[in-house]
Amino acid sequence: MSHRHVLEALSGLLLGMFVSMIAGTVVSTSLPVIVHDLGGDQTAFTWVVTSTLLTTAISTPVWGKLADLFNRKLLIQLALTIFVLATAAAGFSQDAGMLIAFRAVQGLGAGGLAALSQIIMADIISPRERGRYMGLFGAVMAVATVGGPLLGGFLTDAAGWRWNFYVSIPFAIAALVILQATLKASPTRRKARIDYLGIVLLSTAVSLLLIWVTSAGKDYDWWSLPTVLMVGGSLLAAILFVVVELKVAEPLVPLRMFRDRTFTLSVVASISIGIAMFGTSVFLSQYMQMARGATPTQAGLMTLPMIAGLLGSSIVVGQLITRFGRWKPYVIVGAALMIAGSALLSTLHYDTNFALVSVYMFLLGAGVGMSMQNLVLIVQNTARPEDLGAASSGVTFFRSLGGTVGVSVMGSALAATVAGLFGDRRTDITTAIAGLGEKGAAVAAQLTSGTLPEVHTLPNAVRVIVEDIYAQGIASSFLIAVPLAVISLIAVAFLPNTPLTRMTTKERLQAAEADLATVSTPQGMEAIPATGPIPTATKGRSMRENREDG
Repeated sequence: MSHRHVLEALSGLLLGMFVSMIAGTVVSTSLPVIVHDLGGDQTAFTWVVTSTLLTTAISTPVWGKLADLFNRKLLIQLALTIFVLATAAAGFSQDAGMLIAFRAVQGLGAGGLAALSQIIMADIISPRERGRYMGLFGAVMAVATVGGPLLGGFLTDAAGWRWNFYVSIPFAIAALVILQATLKASPTRRKARIDYLGIVLLSTAVSLLLIWVTSAGKDYDWWSLPTVLMVGGSLLAAILFVVVELKVAEPLVPLRMFRDRTFTLSVVASISIGIAMFGTSVFLSQYMQMARGATPTQAGLMTLPMIAGLLGSSIVVGQLITRFGRWKPYVIVGAALMIAGSALLSTLHYDTNFALVSVYMFLLGAGVGMSMQNLVLIVQNTARPEDLGAASSGVTFFRSLGGTVGVSVMGSALAATVAGLFGDRRTDITTAIAGLGEKGAAVAAQLTSGTLPEVHTLPNAVRVIVEDIYAQGIASSFLIAVPLAVISLIAVAFLPNTPLTRMTTKERLQAAEADLATVSTPQGMEAIPATGPIPTATKGRSMRENREDG
């Protein structure tokens, strides 16, 4: 495809990605306010995030398998429609449970957008040339990740948080129209066999695990009958899932892909990247509002250093990979930066110099930017063309799963730490409230209501104590990401340094079909193509080798 044709094909895809990103980032700085207004506590805050991540993780491999069986253009339009309708419906939520339910449906569409955008991109752009277009994706990410939190904070402060959910509707309509007009994805010709049992078992295993992680230690003891039932049920469902995947004709996650060292190590690295990406971004916003007393708009501005690191590194590294064809050094450096960023963020206090906080956020963002998309690129470079959808969505699935489990674990740790610290500081809080006179009753009611407090509205004497408590809790949660970031570094260090091909997925599939059409002859004679004699320049070599060498 010419550069102009690639840009035309990407236009609708870029707008669809923008819609999904803006709908996710626009609420990031507003969640403390939203959860407070709907009467939710720290557990509700965690589930508002993890419900979306959970259904995104579960649905991603499903969409990836569907992409190997059905028309990819139709699928991405369907995913976009589900995502936006659920997002708009979330704006009508009357309580935290209703919001969590709509956010779960939102995740079903988000899984499709995450998987299909990567798959369609591989259809039209080769791995080696993809960095050339990373500037466009970087621009979309910049507008969505920078503009989303700022827009969300402004809408929350000016018009109400519900407009955070309504704002994406006009963009979604435009994306659907442009996708219909510009994307020319050809339908597949394979017989559709959907692994329904695999979908149920995978959903059961992941859901039981997350419900246990979120509720254990609060609703029941870590070692109790509910723990045995949930963990045992999750393990049983996981084992049955593996058995089913080994036997069905069209497995949801083809287990043969784990024989490929590139895929397996990329999966391991993606789990910790998901924790760094989703966990820290969620709780950084909460840190800005709960530990530094920022408003939603201010919190959006204060997280810009992390976004700048992510976007800058992803754009620059993408260009360098296209120019020089080397990817491994950048991924290793990215994993090292994630370790440094996560470790430094675990040292935060409520009064840490913000210049240092900005440096810590920038390091973490740069590490994620160098690693996240490049792991998908590496897997697509070596995957079989017929497994492209399953391989791409597999890496995305484990990244989302890592983020889901990471947010759940970090949220549970935060809730437990904050509850303990409030108990330890009860005397200090009581003394500070007593000094407020008549205003003290309202402050006491807010702190004992079980909902997240609006820290920036608290009197200074109480606010300092609350900020210190949340800063300690959030910092301890960041520490959870450090050992997993170390595992990610080890995994990427052992990745095979496979050169990037200049062939798109369609070209690789055509080359594979051409190789199958070659008729083998007795040993000592060249293979003779079924379509005619071999040109002199290609004797002794496969059509795939000649095509890759141009």
